[in-house]
Amino acid sequence: MNVITEQKQRQRAPSKRSLETRMRIFDAAEQIFAAHGFDAATIRDIAALAGVQGALVHHHGGSKEALFAAVVARRAAALSGARTAALTALQAKGDVTLRGVICCFTHPFLDRVLGGDPGWMAYGRLIAYVSADDRWRAIASQHFDPTAKVFLAAFAQVLPGASQARLAAALVYMVSGMLSLCASRWRIDDLSGQGDDTEDLVQMFTDFSEAGFRRAVQG
Repeated sequence: MNVITEQKQRQRAPSKRSLETRMRIFDAAEQIFAAHGFDAATIRDIAALAGVQGALVHHHGGSKEALFAAVVARRAAALSGARTAALTALQAKGDVTLRGVICCFTHPFLDRVLGGDPGWMAYGRLIAYVSADDRWRAIASQHFDPTAKVFLAAFAQVLPGASQARLAAALVYMVSGMLSLCASRWRIDDLSGQGDDTEDLVQMFTDFSEAGFRRAVQG
């Protein structure tokens, strides 16, 4: 590589300030999309929260649709990596159980979203929107289905004889419950009249999911 080529590459590389602006815009978009959904969210609201001009939002994120997809994708890789790493570690121990596979899939998400980080809390609500709207099917397929299929194979190993259709349905039901726990925790608190312990709720959710998978096998 010659000096001129190296200089051109350095010129094309985004500056620290540009990267910080992009991060601020994506953080703001995540919050706005999570709070209002895609349709009600506006570039003006995102720009105002990020403290930038609307033109900068378009510069870093493209159209509103492209920005939405990029925001969903931003944390998806980290989440998928955490899930597959947990499953790989479980399989390496040689003691793979149904409950263990369920925990490898759900706990990386629940730990992050219920852990109090505002970004992950918003991301949990955002994924609930994606999962409930068929127009985001391509986004879900690209960023979440590859990992889901790895786990479907793991579920098939611990639940031999279960059909792929029933395992897929059980996985979708489990994901719906996981998203509901993250996005609608307040409903549990309101109906119970008290703030339930998060750890206890996660334990109950895991019990619920395990029982659901076993029932799916029975048909």
